[in-house]
Amino acid sequence: EVPVVILGAGLTGMSVALSLREANVDFRLFERLPWPGGHAVTIEDGGYRFDRTGHLLHVRTPSIREQVLGWIGDDHLVVQRNSRIWSHGVYTRYPFQANTFGLPPQVAYECVFGFLQAHFAETKPEPKNFEDFCDVHFGQGISRHFMIPYNSRLWGVPPSEITSAWCQRFVPLPALEDVIAGAVGLNDRELGYNTNFLYPRLGIGELTRSISRELGLIELSRAPRSIDFVRRRVHFDDEVVGYQVLVNTIPLPVLVGLLDGPPEPVREAAAKLRCTHLYYLDVALTGRCRQDLHWVYVPEPKYPFYRVGCYSNFSSAMAPAGKANLYVELASRSEPDLDQLLPGVIDGLSEMGLIGGPSEVAFVRLRKIEFAYVIFDAHHEPAMQVIRPFLEEIGMVSAGRYGEWTYSSMEDALLAGKQAATRAQQMLLHSSSRDSRTKT
Repeated sequence: EVPVVILGAGLTGMSVALSLREANVDFRLFERLPWPGGHAVTIEDGGYRFDRTGHLLHVRTPSIREQVLGWIGDDHLVVQRNSRIWSHGVYTRYPFQANTFGLPPQVAYECVFGFLQAHFAETKPEPKNFEDFCDVHFGQGISRHFMIPYNSRLWGVPPSEITSAWCQRFVPLPALEDVIAGAVGLNDRELGYNTNFLYPRLGIGELTRSISRELGLIELSRAPRSIDFVRRRVHFDDEVVGYQVLVNTIPLPVLVGLLDGPPEPVREAAAKLRCTHLYYLDVALTGRCRQDLHWVYVPEPKYPFYRVGCYSNFSSAMAPAGKANLYVELASRSEPDLDQLLPGVIDGLSEMGLIGGPSEVAFVRLRKIEFAYVIFDAHHEPAMQVIRPFLEEIGMVSAGRYGEWTYSSMEDALLAGKQAATRAQQMLLHSSSRDSRTKT
């Protein structure tokens, strides 16, 4: 038996392990894949380096920033965000809601007038869902031309199915003066939580590599077969591992599926948790990207993708000298036929001025992220209110983006690991105290 078993060696799982090691608490850390890092990895392919789409370090907490800089060392860049929206045949600054300058006059008018109507409305109803949230805070013009179509493509479900609970931090709410200034081209400051970021020169996988080196033993290619939560044992193909506390960072529905005989309400709650998967393309170019942009939001349904980013604009070391590479996030959740899809993608990238045509594409790789975005629908919080106390009762802490079934950043993942380690230690102390009283 070991005091703590950790499932999943993504950023949260490794953060848990580091905190427990600092506290001299024994643990075993299991990862089903042959490598650690979860989504925070970098793949080398044909001399190009590809992350799992954009993984950028927006670090606000001083202690986490110091820790991250210790891991990535001097071989990193501090990057000022250069992102745009591509719509109606033009680029506008991010965020759309505060930068309508440059749009066709009728579109800009609808956006600004709609915002003014919403801003000065005598009554503002409480939003029932994210679509309502957009109408209340941005007005119908901004909602129709960007917020609704873009978020429909990002989440893979209509915004009317999503609550507004997730968006308070991640969707900038501009002040009236920002909208007016942005309509006439006078905005002189960047808005939003991600105005700058840290980025390892050789890709986000360098962060993972450094953490895993510091941590030491991670038991890779070890997927649990089942969990006996009554006897507190994890069953693998080759051994049974006892534990006092289990810290979970794998997707919550997967964890519940591993439990031997959980209560039916818990099983039913887990079945109601929804997320979207994501297909995306890694695109290697024969030359440089023709726009000096980090990423671009694409709301219009005529394009098969909703966001494009340029790895080599984060760091030139991500591609061979004089070349570039992109990630292209696809709007459809159906598995694409690459031969049929590619002409439309290349036409879109060409229209946006990112490439000059198909001759500039060296190769394309189709990738999939099975668990991408957690969907905050009406079932989300009621389901979590059933699952959370049950896991606590059986000696489990579930943490991180997929363990907590939430929307979060890499910094949040590291913080969640620290918090989960603290909670695990509290549970161990409580267990020891209870055992001591029982013996007495």
